[in-house]
Amino acid sequence: MEKILDIIEAIAHEKNISKAHATEAFQEALINTAKKLTSFTSTFEAIIDNDTKTYSVYKVITVVADNDDQLYVEVGKEGNKTEIESDSFIPLSEAKEFDDSLELGDQLKEEFILEDHGRTASANLFKELEYHIQRRVEQDLFEKYRDKVGSVMLGTVNRIDAEDNTHVEIGELKGIMSLRNRIKGEKYKRGDSIRALLRYVSVDPEYGLFLELTRTSPKFLESLMASEVPEIDDGLVEIVAAARIPGERAKIALKTEQMNIDPIGAAVGVKGVRINAVSEELNGENIDCIEFSPIPEVFITRALSPAISQSIKVDAAEKKAVVNITGDQKAKAIGRSGINIRLASMLTGYTIELNEIEGVTERQVDSSESAEAAKTTDTSALADLFK
Repeated sequence: MEKILDIIEAIAHEKNISKAHATEAFQEALINTAKKLTSFTSTFEAIIDNDTKTYSVYKVITVVADNDDQLYVEVGKEGNKTEIESDSFIPLSEAKEFDDSLELGDQLKEEFILEDHGRTASANLFKELEYHIQRRVEQDLFEKYRDKVGSVMLGTVNRIDAEDNTHVEIGELKGIMSLRNRIKGEKYKRGDSIRALLRYVSVDPEYGLFLELTRTSPKFLESLMASEVPEIDDGLVEIVAAARIPGERAKIALKTEQMNIDPIGAAVGVKGVRINAVSEELNGENIDCIEFSPIPEVFITRALSPAISQSIKVDAAEKKAVVNITGDQKAKAIGRSGINIRLASMLTGYTIELNEIEGVTERQVDSSESAEAAKTTDTSALADLFK
């Protein structure tokens, strides 16, 4: 027992926890062991001296009034409780018999020697220490990964259980990705590397401490975009909102305060290399990037692209928008199985209603484009150079 503090320090190093947490666990183990050897109504305190590497355990008795309710505690199950005297308190009149100077609130301390209880004390202390050290390990892990909630985790698939939950090894903990958090059509086998968003850290009676992972959250799309687009990661381009139907299609709204940066061009990359990398990670999900506007009419119109709207009426209070659109654009606005209008509504936060009007929407050719075309095809201005 004289080397116990050296052992505690070694355990802290082995379990990768702080020395302070290991010492706290040892103190709790000492107190609980002392209670098991005496009475659960007793109060103990453990004092650790790191300089001399010694410890002391004291039984503490507090002086209270003669009629104080704390002098008795109830034991037993509901309906069959009895009162017994508490070892943690002593009435003032009885305390005066030991020392006349004692007053209410004073504490009497008596040293408790664990070694006097032989192997019983050692066995109980070992069990208590093992339990409290494990709690501290779990606490440190919980705090470590709680700070990583919302970030992308990289792990290795360990197994797929009968309920199609994917079990992933991530550092010291295991991650679990349920079927509803997996992109439709994705299949994994043992040994596959996987990237997923950490939703939260959980404690479960069956799984213990584990990480809940998802690949279907819009936040996962945002994190992947930040990893592929330096402008987003540096804060030059901001993701205002994202909406997705996992594995099928997504829309993401971007904005920037920098005049020399095109948020859409930065997100897409040269020849689409950046957006394609994100799409491949999401099992081929089609991603539309649109520029955010604080004007709801403009934002909703852009969110409905590739459909071209004729006019729009917005009720900001009710979060509703009525969009007038020609028949040839209606199918584009709705999208296959209603996917486009659903994503536009999710992205903008507005309930969108389409109102079909007569006419056909023709894409207008920009006058600057036609002028440029005329300049490149008309070579008469160069004739004098070849005379």
